[in-house]
Amino acid sequence: MMQPSDKALVPFVSVDNMMRLVHHVGVEQMIKQIAAQIEADFKRWESFDKTPRIPAHSPHGVIELMPTSDGEAYGFKYVNGHPKNTSEGLQTVTAFGLLADVYTGYPTLLTEMTMLTALRTAATSALVGKYLAPKSATTMAMIGNGAQSEFQCLAFKAMCGIDTVRLYDTDANATAKCAANLKGKGLTVAPCKTPEDAIEGAQIITTCTADKKYATILTDNMVGPGVHINAIGGDCPGKTELHRDILLRSKIFVEYPEQTRIEGEIQALEDDYPVTEMWEVMTGQAKGRTDDRQITLFDSVGFAIEDFSALRYIKSAIEGTDFYEALDMLADPDDPRDLFGMLMRAG
Repeated sequence: MMQPSDKALVPFVSVDNMMRLVHHVGVEQMIKQIAAQIEADFKRWESFDKTPRIPAHSPHGVIELMPTSDGEAYGFKYVNGHPKNTSEGLQTVTAFGLLADVYTGYPTLLTEMTMLTALRTAATSALVGKYLAPKSATTMAMIGNGAQSEFQCLAFKAMCGIDTVRLYDTDANATAKCAANLKGKGLTVAPCKTPEDAIEGAQIITTCTADKKYATILTDNMVGPGVHINAIGGDCPGKTELHRDILLRSKIFVEYPEQTRIEGEIQALEDDYPVTEMWEVMTGQAKGRTDDRQITLFDSVGFAIEDFSALRYIKSAIEGTDFYEALDMLADPDDPRDLFGMLMRAG
């Protein structure tokens, strides 16, 4: 049997190795480290190729590719969104990603991204919260207690000083699951029976629901002055969580307007409705929260640069460790022009 050369091997991070890495680093510490990478990349936003993600919609859900490059490395994520999967014992979202060297086109990392997407989404939310949420915030309402919820709660604890989370989901079992998972994690956890109860006393409201439809998780009368809304559930056309009137009362912040206007809460508004890009806030070119009574809204849909940052973080984090395996992924004939000869010799 022919042994693959070093050039044929690509580091591959399986789900098992990703979980080992997270436990090695620590969940909150890893979220903070990924957030630092995202922040560094947002601060050099203009060096990236940017395009809205490429979706393939079906009656069952959506499958998307999310590519970007900074001219030296290229990255993409494959991700799906199938809300009906939960009822079939499957994940709503699964993902994997790849990093490659622009100079050679050779892949330099292949990794699971179901777990990593949850970490990078939480890292992005809390990073933005650091810029926009009230500085005195101690309580967050977590509306939607599915697969992402615990990551969000721990990210806001680690990065924004939250010490209390108020949980609500239409499925009481999801709330019970989230509360059980957060036990002993340094948070005061309050399961709630209604969304109105959940947002009582909360300075930060995170919405993360899965249904692929126009929904009104928050109505206008539920949102008082001075709160920060972290809306992360809307991520495709025809799927929103907030009443339009909330948007009109808020200062709206987005990742990449060309994508958010298609997929985010702002699909309910005019195409030229003013929004602020987060990279501009992070570089000091635009203002974030400007007064204590202002409602700030992060209309988050997830953008490829965040995945690129997460991929770069993982590539660096696994160097010199055993948290990956070498995958025989690339053909490497002795003579680059003799691919057929390599095939024949293998027989």
